[in-house]
Amino acid sequence: MSIWIAIAATAVGCYLVKLAGLLVPAGALERPLVQRLAALLPVALLAALTAQQTFSTDSSLVIDARAAGLAAAAIALVLRAPFLVVVGAAVAVTAGVRALGG
Repeated sequence: MSIWIAIAATAVGCYLVKLAGLLVPAGALERPLVQRLAALLPVALLAALTAQQTFSTDSSLVIDARAAGLAAAAIALVLRAPFLVVVGAAVAVTAGVRALGG
């Protein structure tokens, strides 16, 4: 039964966070600092998620084929490749390194 308590608490928490966002005055959202932070926040969260998914397994840090795929994607981005090419390069390099035993 505790799983349902956790689900209910999460649902209520999500609702309260959304409600808090709606209650913020418009004047506070129009400040230049808030607008700059709001523009940078998704990038920071995506970078943190990428790092966590790439360099961790359970509770330890690892460097494996995922890191090689991330490096390939970064190189493709520096070369201004289209998004599908970036993803394809990451997938191909990751699969290649794993096939070679890495």
